[in-house]
This record gives sequence, structure tokens and C-alpha cells, in this order.
Amino acid sequence: MKTYQETLSEYIPAPSVDPVFSRLDKHHVRLVINRSRATKLGDYRPPIKYKYHRISVNHDLNKYQFLITLIHELAHLETWLKHKNRVKPHGIEWKSEFKNLMDEYMDNGIFPEDIGKALKTYFTKNTSSDTDLSRVLKKYNAESEETTLEELPENAVFAIYNGIVFQKQKRLRKRYRCKRLDNGKIYMVSPLMVVHPVDNT
Repeated sequence: MKTYQETLSEYIPAPSVDPVFSRLDKHHVRLVINRSRATKLGDYRPPIKYKYHRISVNHDLNKYQFLITLIHELAHLETWLKHKNRVKPHGIEWKSEFKNLMDEYMDNGIFPEDIGKALKTYFTKNTSSDTDLSRVLKKYNAESEETTLEELPENAVFAIYNGIVFQKQKRLRKRYRCKRLDNGKIYMVSPLMVVHPVDNT
């Protein structure tokens, strides 16, 4: 049977295994390697319904994205321990915890240079830095045939994971304005949303 550390080593960079394991063990975290979810990469559940902290992370992330997502969820755990449900999920308290936890990994050679730079930008007030970080992380994915919204031309028609069809319109700040074709409603969509082009001819 594989040890906890051996399992972690399959999903995160080797130098991060021991410190991550120590933190998971300290808080008695049940880590669940989840199926791919279109709407989230991971989540955290406090010991309310269950008697333990529970973190899930999608199985199909590259090692750097898996690590960042896991630390993101550990920051929710640390925030919950200090504040319970009295603060916003991604408020200043969580942001501070996330940055403090990530500082342990950002300057010790775990991340390639481009990811390291994107992470440092992410922790500034640059409003597009989350998208920029996601774009850099995507470079380290295994080869796939996925298409993202930003790759489509303006006015292209596309479907998302649940089959709903949209038409891409202009980019406004960091998201694209997209029209849902069955009801005409307008949505602001991330440029990195995985989409399926639809032949509208």
C-alpha cells in the first residue's frame, strides 16, 4: 500500500512533498483526489458535517497547479481555524493566509521561473493577475486538444461543459462579453474557459 507521501509525490513537485505532508498531518486533513470538475479545481470543507478537515483537488491538474490549488485550500483551513465563518471566503484574511503559505514554496526552486514571476504578480493588486497565472500554468499541462475562449474569433459560437451555447462578443477588461443564444442573456466569461466551438453555418 502506498504511503501518504508516495501518493502526494504523484501529484505535486518532489521538494514540496514533505512540507505539504507535515501540514496535512498536523491538521488531520482528509485529502480527496477528485474527478475533473468544470466549475472548480478544489474545495475545502471544515469539520462540521464530518469530524475532520476535508480538502479535494481535481486529479487532472499539472503538478504546479495541483500544489497551488492545494495550498489555496489549506489557506481556507487556516482561515477557518482563526475566524470560523465570520469572514468572507476570499477576503483579506484568506488572502493573507494564502500568501503566507505560498511564501514557503516560492523562493526555493520548486516552481519554474515563469510561474514564480506570475505568482509574485498574483499577490499584487493587479486585477488580471489571476488570469495571467492560469495562462502560465496551462503551459505545463500535458498536450491536449482543449480550446479556450480566448482562442476563438469574435462572434464565434461555442458550447460550454453543460451544453449551453453562446456567442463570443467583445472583451471588456479581463473577461469576454458572451451572449447566451437560447435566452439572449449576457455573461462575462473568463478567457481561459474551456469551450467547444460550434459550426454555425
